[in-house]
Amino acid sequence: MTGTVDPTVINLIVFVLAVFVGYHVIWNVTPALHTPLMSLTNAISSVIIVGAILAAGASALDLGSTMGVIAVALASVNVAGGFLVTRRMLEMFKKKAVKSERVKE
Repeated sequence: MTGTVDPTVINLIVFVLAVFVGYHVIWNVTPALHTPLMSLTNAISSVIIVGAILAAGASALDLGSTMGVIAVALASVNVAGGFLVTRRMLEMFKKKAVKSERVKE
Protein backbone atom coordinates (compact mmCIF):
# COMPACT_ATOMS: atom_id res chain seq x y z
CA MET A 1 0.00 0.00 0.00
CA THR A 2 1.61 3.17 -1.21
CA GLY A 3 -1.27 5.48 -0.40
CA THR A 4 -1.76 6.78 -3.95
CA VAL A 5 -5.16 7.53 -5.39
CA ASP A 6 -6.14 6.41 -8.87
CA PRO A 7 -6.08 9.41 -11.29
CA THR A 8 -9.50 8.38 -12.60
CA VAL A 9 -11.00 8.90 -9.15
CA ILE A 10 -9.37 12.33 -8.88
CA ASN A 11 -10.67 13.31 -12.34
CA LEU A 12 -14.16 12.12 -11.42
CA ILE A 13 -14.12 14.15 -8.20
CA VAL A 14 -12.98 17.28 -10.08
CA PHE A 15 -15.72 16.73 -12.68
CA VAL A 16 -18.46 16.34 -10.04
CA LEU A 17 -17.26 19.45 -8.19
CA ALA A 18 -17.12 21.44 -11.46
CA VAL A 19 -20.70 20.42 -12.30
CA PHE A 20 -21.88 21.37 -8.81
CA VAL A 21 -20.12 24.75 -8.78
CA GLY A 22 -21.14 25.49 -12.39
CA TYR A 23 -24.79 24.76 -11.63
CA HIS A 24 -24.85 27.11 -8.66
CA VAL A 25 -22.92 29.86 -10.44
CA ILE A 26 -25.21 29.85 -13.48
CA TRP A 27 -28.51 29.67 -11.60
CA ASN A 28 -27.56 32.47 -9.20
CA VAL A 29 -26.78 35.01 -11.92
CA THR A 30 -29.08 38.03 -11.96
CA PRO A 31 -31.05 38.52 -15.20
CA ALA A 32 -29.07 41.68 -16.05
CA LEU A 33 -25.89 39.62 -16.32
CA HIS A 34 -27.19 36.84 -18.56
CA THR A 35 -26.13 38.54 -21.81
CA PRO A 36 -22.49 39.08 -20.74
CA LEU A 37 -22.45 35.53 -19.39
CA MET A 38 -23.61 34.19 -22.77
CA SER A 39 -20.92 36.21 -24.51
CA LEU A 40 -18.28 34.74 -22.22
CA THR A 41 -19.62 31.26 -22.85
CA ASN A 42 -19.33 31.85 -26.60
CA ALA A 43 -15.71 32.91 -26.16
CA ILE A 44 -14.92 29.78 -24.16
CA SER A 45 -16.62 27.60 -26.77
CA SER A 46 -14.54 29.20 -29.51
CA VAL A 47 -11.38 28.20 -27.63
CA ILE A 48 -12.79 24.66 -27.39
CA ILE A 49 -13.29 24.67 -31.16
CA VAL A 50 -9.62 25.55 -31.72
CA GLY A 51 -8.50 22.68 -29.47
CA ALA A 52 -10.95 20.30 -31.11
CA ILE A 53 -9.68 21.24 -34.57
CA LEU A 54 -6.16 20.42 -33.42
CA ALA A 55 -7.38 17.04 -32.14
CA ALA A 56 -9.39 16.36 -35.28
CA GLY A 57 -6.48 17.20 -37.57
CA ALA A 58 -4.31 14.30 -36.40
CA SER A 59 -2.46 12.36 -39.11
CA ALA A 60 -3.98 9.01 -38.12
CA LEU A 61 -7.69 8.31 -37.86
CA ASP A 62 -8.10 7.11 -34.30
CA LEU A 63 -10.42 7.67 -31.35
CA GLY A 64 -8.86 11.07 -30.55
CA SER A 65 -9.41 12.49 -34.02
CA THR A 66 -12.97 11.11 -34.13
CA MET A 67 -13.73 12.72 -30.78
CA GLY A 68 -12.15 15.94 -32.11
CA VAL A 69 -14.55 16.00 -35.06
CA ILE A 70 -17.50 15.43 -32.73
CA ALA A 71 -16.22 18.19 -30.41
CA VAL A 72 -15.92 20.62 -33.33
CA ALA A 73 -19.51 19.90 -34.36
CA LEU A 74 -20.97 20.22 -30.85
CA ALA A 75 -18.99 23.35 -29.95
CA SER A 76 -20.01 24.97 -33.27
CA VAL A 77 -23.67 24.35 -32.47
CA ASN A 78 -23.08 25.80 -29.00
CA VAL A 79 -21.45 28.96 -30.37
CA ALA A 80 -24.16 29.49 -33.00
CA GLY A 81 -26.94 28.94 -30.47
CA GLY A 82 -25.21 31.22 -27.98
CA PHE A 83 -25.05 34.05 -30.49
CA LEU A 84 -28.72 33.59 -31.36
CA VAL A 85 -29.73 33.65 -27.70
CA THR A 86 -27.52 36.67 -27.02
CA ARG A 87 -29.04 38.59 -29.94
CA ARG A 88 -32.55 37.71 -28.76
CA MET A 89 -31.76 38.85 -25.23
CA LEU A 90 -30.28 42.13 -26.46
CA GLU A 91 -33.42 42.78 -28.50
CA MET A 92 -35.42 42.55 -25.28
CA PHE A 93 -33.60 45.64 -23.99
CA LYS A 94 -34.31 47.77 -27.07
CA LYS A 95 -37.02 50.36 -26.80
CA LYS A 96 -40.08 49.48 -28.76
CA ALA A 97 -41.10 51.87 -31.49
CA VAL A 98 -44.15 53.92 -30.62
CA LYS A 99 -46.95 53.39 -33.08
CA SER A 100 -47.81 56.66 -34.71
CA GLU A 101 -51.38 57.70 -34.33
CA ARG A 102 -53.38 58.02 -37.47
CA VAL A 103 -54.63 61.46 -38.29
CA LYS A 104 -58.41 61.43 -38.23
CA GLU A 105 -59.99 63.26 -41.05
